[in-house]
Amino acid sequence: MSGLRFGAVLAACLALAGCVQPVVAPVPPAALQARPMAPPQLSPQAAAENFISVVERVEPVAEAICRDRTRGRANCDLQIVIDRQMNMPPNAFQTLDEAGRPVVGFTIALIADARNADELAFVLGHEASHHILGHIPRQQQTAMTGAVLGSVLGQITGADAAGMEEWQRIGASVGARRYSKGFELEADALGAEIAFYAGYDPVLGAGFFSRLPDPGDEFMGSHPANTQRQAQIAAVVARLKAQQAGY
Repeated sequence: MSGLRFGAVLAACLALAGCVQPVVAPVPPAALQARPMAPPQLSPQAAAENFISVVERVEPVAEAICRDRTRGRANCDLQIVIDRQMNMPPNAFQTLDEAGRPVVGFTIALIADARNADELAFVLGHEASHHILGHIPRQQQTAMTGAVLGSVLGQITGADAAGMEEWQRIGASVGARRYSKGFELEADALGAEIAFYAGYDPVLGAGFFSRLPDPGDEFMGSHPANTQRQAQIAAVVARLKAQQAGY
């Protein structure tokens, strides 16, 4: 989908004062001293122009890599959409529509919070990679397996109907999260390639991790530590640059 189709709508949405600022929790003074200074936020106009430019450059690269990697086994016609709900926090997601077409969505808050085009390019590459790598069906399968195991545990404990549903829910949740961190790292690596081949700097793009709470220590967390993700992206870019230089 060409970014030009929604450029005017996006610019109008971003121009609404005060409705696209992400909520930031208070940070203790000591933590502020240790944290590197984040780049300033862009103007709504600059954020909108960056997003449109990124979609126009990254989408064809992602679709070409999708066709090459999946060999016709997946629909590679990416649909780039914007969630225009003003109260949604910064977020991006990948899903499938009713026809099975891959959809990559951005909230307005994420577009507004991106400090440069490289961040948007990396996020778009990352979300497209979830589709290219088949993460949705793989996660659904692990969730189903977890639900079955939950049912077995429910039977062993003699759970009633309500208890069985709870065991199935817990099992599905654990199953879906079992490989989530690995999926995120896989999507980071391929997303870095997509952004790189589209002419962006994925290392600079991964700078937004520095503004996010680190989920690395969360019990049963679905995302790896921010430093682990940034290190992997840097390694991927170093490899790509070495390949280009013929090393």
